[in-house]
Amino acid sequence: MELFFLGTGSGVPSKERNVSALALQMLQERQSTWLFDCGESTQHQILRTNIRPRRIEKIFITHLHGDHIYGLPGLLSSRSFQGGETPCTIYGPKGLKEYVVTALRVSGTRLPYPLEIIEVAEGVIYEDEGLLVESIRLEHGLESFGYIIQEKDQPGELLPERLKAAGISPGPIYQKIKQNEATELSDGRVIQRDDFIGPSKRGRKLAILGDTRYLESLADDLKHADILVHEATFAGADEQLAYAYFHSTTRQAAQLAKLADAKQLIISHISSRYQGEEAEELLREAREIFPNTVIAHDFYEHPVPANK
Repeated sequence: MELFFLGTGSGVPSKERNVSALALQMLQERQSTWLFDCGESTQHQILRTNIRPRRIEKIFITHLHGDHIYGLPGLLSSRSFQGGETPCTIYGPKGLKEYVVTALRVSGTRLPYPLEIIEVAEGVIYEDEGLLVESIRLEHGLESFGYIIQEKDQPGELLPERLKAAGISPGPIYQKIKQNEATELSDGRVIQRDDFIGPSKRGRKLAILGDTRYLESLADDLKHADILVHEATFAGADEQLAYAYFHSTTRQAAQLAKLADAKQLIISHISSRYQGEEAEELLREAREIFPNTVIAHDFYEHPVPANK
């Protein structure tokens, strides 16, 4: 599992940063990629990476400002020319379906793959055997959401010495025991998996937020996130400006990470007013409050290691 930042700027693209797009690569876990926001030229950014559009099976849009959605129709169209035949699902606020359907219809674009558009509210919006995704409401000029991706806990490692002590010899039966809560042996005994495995592995928790004012109330939802991706459009001294434009500062993002007891903070959505050394100052500000902070730049890759 890895985060790949395709665009880390705010508002308009600059020479250093394109507008918002972030990929969550889960190639080992499920051979797929999830995309969060899709600003203008996202497909051009993808061309400079090893990301395959045909593997993008889900797209999560935080809100409908142009710097987060203007690249979406082009990406959906190009996906069909790059081997994309599998279904794709898009999640986002009310109005997303009208935008996508209208753009495709007016441009005469016909997709050869099934496309589903789900307009979300707060709460669980997706769940399968391995992952759960929850949307949380933020505070921005338009309806804006953050997405919490929770990996479900995994069973611990099988304890072969304990199995041998119980008279169970190595073989295919070991895999069967690990995969099932209860297993009947050839001698008629029924054993419970929990008696022969170590502690379960805690699933990873990622929080990817859209544009928002500082909301201390989010700390409970974000509690113990392994990685929190939070916008930091403005420097700490520009708190009033951030509030007026429904954004956050570096210090506010760091404060929220601290309140949530997150493991790692990644700040992004940086205003083009901060270039070079000024951008590095944003990082120093955040680290004064939350030391384990990094500032994302375009094409920055951040692994999400499994919990032990």
